[in-house]
Amino acid sequence: MRSLVNVVLVWLVGLLVPASSWAQTFKFPASFAVRAIATNGVTIHVRTGGSGPAVVLLHGYGETGDMWAPLAADLARDHTVIVPDLRGLGLSSKPKGGFDKKTQAGDVSGVLAALKVERVDVVAHDIGNMVAFQFAAQYPEQVRQMVLIDAPVPGVGPWEEILKNPLLWHFRFGGPDMERLVAGRERIYLDRFWNEFSASPDRFSEAARRHYARLYALPGAMHSGFAQFAAFDQDAIDNQAFLAKGKLTMPVLALGGEKSFGTTMAKIMQFAAADVRGGVVPDSGHWIMEENPTATIAMVRAFLDAKV
Repeated sequence: MRSLVNVVLVWLVGLLVPASSWAQTFKFPASFAVRAIATNGVTIHVRTGGSGPAVVLLHGYGETGDMWAPLAADLARDHTVIVPDLRGLGLSSKPKGGFDKKTQAGDVSGVLAALKVERVDVVAHDIGNMVAFQFAAQYPEQVRQMVLIDAPVPGVGPWEEILKNPLLWHFRFGGPDMERLVAGRERIYLDRFWNEFSASPDRFSEAARRHYARLYALPGAMHSGFAQFAAFDQDAIDNQAFLAKGKLTMPVLALGGEKSFGTTMAKIMQFAAADVRGGVVPDSGHWIMEENPTATIAMVRAFLDAKV
């Protein structure tokens, strides 16, 4: 059982250590290996390092697995850390299809099989949450516990109401004409997300913006990004089919940025999981690893390390 003292300490760490004090370098420890794993019809770019109980870190849109570098370095002290780029994003291959999250959960399963890893903790953010949910739904025997951070899951809880939020117009934005509109203007398009979904846009550094803009300008990357959102209707169908049979049973920590989803994350996940613990990343919007990595790391580690 998590003590009140631990919760308070995690909160204070996030408040007392400025987010800007943690420079985002995207450099994983030198001991990490980088490999390309062919599975499920794609090639997934994966970083692995550390030793101990395995944990998979799944990124979201507007970023790649690089977002997790500080958390990966911390967890690698006593965990085997596995950090893939989702299909179509980062340095993973850019297929024409398969962007429904049920298929991408199969990508994660294939990566683990290639690495001979049988059970994992899962930490996810944004669209990574959606892949993580389907992974836990399809392969519950492989998931010890899960952390979902600051994004809803299609078809879960108040999903239809969430879709009506005008800030989320990009959920329905896509297709060939939209791809032509943003071609060569990837940075302009992505700046909108980094600025509007931040509590403090200046914490999403210029170096980070340039880094991700280059990756999203790779051939096929913007198409893949749009396809991630276009699959939401199918994702909702798949998730509701699972929930008709019951809820996830493994422990779930649902974290929201204080200036973003906040406590709503836990309320949403209570519709889909039987054992939900909530938390709020203080002084942060959506981009938790840029805006307050210190608090995020402390909260994730406190959950993963606690006796469940």
